[in-house]
Formats: sequence, structure tokens, C-alpha cells
Amino acid sequence: MTTINTIFYVIHILCVIAILSLLLLQWNKNPRKLNSGILHAGLTALIAGLAMVGMYKTVHPDEVLNHTKIAIKLVILLVILFIGYRNVKKPVLAKNTWLTLIGLTVTNIVIASFWH
Repeated sequence: MTTINTIFYVIHILCVIAILSLLLLQWNKNPRKLNSGILHAGLTALIAGLAMVGMYKTVHPDEVLNHTKIAIKLVILLVILFIGYRNVKKPVLAKNTWLTLIGLTVTNIVIASFWH
């Protein structure tokens, strides 16, 4: 079970890196367009995260899961997906929307890294 959890963890990390990378690739583009890979990476990160939460008690029987942290990260990811789905077919991604997506992604990374 630990191996499966590690695989999901690596997939989750790679997906979050992909979201941030795909957003940052739009830095010098004019006009900016939302890459559909952001949505695919977001959904994959969501599934991997839910799988890790589901098997947490099996992998870490002596630890207590911080449900508040998980809920906040889930809401942020759902907001990223919601904004992404609303803008994926638009020909131009507004700068404010782009910056919001970057801010939400970085916030999710900071929460994951520093909130223990």
C-alpha cells in the first residue's frame, strides 16, 4: 500500500508542477490562451489527492489526517478547475484570470509545503 501511495504522491506533485508550468508558459504570449492541459493536470491531481486521502489510515495508522488542510486544498483546486472550465474555450485569457490561477496554484503549493 505504501508503494501505491507513493505513486499517487508523485503523480499529484507532477500534476501541480504541470499546472504551474503551463500557466507560466503563457507569460510572454499575446494573447494568452488557457491550455487544456491545465484542466487535465488538475483533474489528475484531484483524483490522485483523493486516492491518497482514502488510503491515509492504511499507510499512516499512527497519524491523524488534518482534514482542514485537505479541505482548503480541495476547494482551491476546485476553484482552479471551475475557472479553467469557464475559460478553456475563450480565445483570450484575461490577465486577471491568469494571475488568479497562478496565485491559487502557488497558494496550494505553499499550503502543502508549510502547513503541517
